[in-house]
Amino acid sequence: MTKEKEMKPASGYSMILIVLALIVGGIAGIVLFKSPWFIIAFVLAIFLSIGFFFVYPNGSRVMTLFGEYKGTVKEHGFYWVNPFYVRKGISLRARNFDSERLKVNDKLGNPINISVILVWRVKDTYKAAFEVDIFENFVRVQTDAAVRKLANMYAYDNFDDNESDVTLRSGMEEVNVNLEREVSERLFIAGIEVLEARIGYLAYAQEIASAMLRRQQATAIVAARMKIVEGAVWMVEEAINQLSKREIVQLDEDKKAAMVSNLLTVLCADKDVSPVINTGTLNQ
Repeated sequence: MTKEKEMKPASGYSMILIVLALIVGGIAGIVLFKSPWFIIAFVLAIFLSIGFFFVYPNGSRVMTLFGEYKGTVKEHGFYWVNPFYVRKGISLRARNFDSERLKVNDKLGNPINISVILVWRVKDTYKAAFEVDIFENFVRVQTDAAVRKLANMYAYDNFDDNESDVTLRSGMEEVNVNLEREVSERLFIAGIEVLEARIGYLAYAQEIASAMLRRQQATAIVAARMKIVEGAVWMVEEAINQLSKREIVQLDEDKKAAMVSNLLTVLCADKDVSPVINTGTLNQ
């Protein structure tokens, strides 16, 4: 299989002197000798001038002669080659690709919207020019395919998949690493180097977004309640231990149960509790 090879063409500055000499000689011959044969010098100068071209920094020109690959010019400058060479310019600059928001299903079958931000550049000009049709379209299509495959490998969140620690929402670092590897493997055939690939947008699809939001809120409320109850039990236990240790008041089991009930009600209530003051004895 043919691989990329760099070529060093002739300097355009030296060749332009030859073209100018042909033009000046043709004019002088026509004026001095009145001969139409000197028009050939003009025709030759025009033909040779077709071979001039520029290569800008981080640019390249792929050279072909009658369908045969001759090499790639990557060093910037002003050059001249055989006028019959076909020169195809390919940029070597880094490019950004922000994909469209795709609607796909995650591992659990939930519809989600996802997009990816890709930073890439052409590394092998031969593959980019001849292994695929239009490499820019190839990057777009293969990136979308990689995103769809990645979304099917992970759940959006671990509501129903508690054994899965890595999800699209929480395991972003690992997901991005796998995304970059998947995209790199797909774009290798086109000579594309992936500099960075990461998820740019992630959300539930519109038809289930409100239901999933309520589910997330319910999960957060349950987690908060568990934390409140855990703290309340510790505070009640500490209060009873301190009262018994300091012998402030003697509590039997019934009074302890009533005290625990009252304290838990106060500590775990959603709203402010209005206390009832007992002005009599503890037994009343």
